[in-house]
Formats: sequence, structure tokens, C-alpha cells
Amino acid sequence: MIDRSFIGRETSSFEAVAERGRLRFFAHAIGEQDPVYSDLDAARAAGHGDLPVPPTFLFGLDVERPDSFAYVGEMGIDLRHVLHGEQSFAYHRVAVAGEPLRFRSRIADLFEKKGGALQFVVREIAVTDGDDAPVADLRTTIVVRDPRAGA
Repeated sequence: MIDRSFIGRETSSFEAVAERGRLRFFAHAIGEQDPVYSDLDAARAAGHGDLPVPPTFLFGLDVERPDSFAYVGEMGIDLRHVLHGEQSFAYHRVAVAGEPLRFRSRIADLFEKKGGALQFVVREIAVTDGDDAPVADLRTTIVVRDPRAGA
């Protein structure tokens, strides 16, 4: 059983910048056809100051934080037994290329199912801009399978 005292604990924070080249590559990789995500002139014509950051891209930046799974080890969880559960996004505004973004995260909840065979770790990530104004709230859940439970 994961120690419930981790609920509310903040994990490391970090800053990142979405670069235009990476945004273009991401848009191409996901098959995005709207030129606003790859053409600077189209983005500006649509009212953006630069290329907009596609919705799921922020999770990719979050995973790039130094030692992004340190919190898992600190909780005594063996990564070999971790599965991705779900993720969700709540946006306050669109972020754009070149903008500094700060990611602050905390463990929001821990719960179990199937008599403890499956444990769930819910982490919330607040993304803010250089003025500390909200950009997005991300939420991700990992599932930890207890190998002794045979689930």
C-alpha cells in the first residue's frame, strides 16, 4: 500500500519553453492539417503571437522535467509495475512558442481498487506563464499493479 501521507506533497517544479521546430514536428507527427500550428504567418493571422502549443503537447514538456519520475521512486513504487491510467487538461488560455512556462505539480490523491491489487496515483500539474498567470491545469493518473496480488 502506498503511504497516503504523500497526498498533497509537491513534486519538483521546472521551467520549459516550447520551441517552434518542436511544435511543427509535433503537429506533423499527429497529422494536424491546420496551418496555424506550423506556419507562423497563419498563426499570427489567426490572432496568436506565435505558433500555438497544441493541447496535448504540455504533457510532453512535463515528462521532460529532470528526473520526471522521481516522485514514483520517492513513494517506493517500482516502475516495472506502473501503467498509464489517464490524463486530462483544463486550459485557461493558449500558450505559444517561445513563451516561458512553469510546471508545478503535486500528488492530489491516492486510492486503490480490487482489494489493493491496483493502486492509483493522481498528480496535478499547474502550468503558468512568466507572470505566474494560469495557462493550464493538467491531471494524470498512474496505476500501480501489485505483482503479489495476481491481478
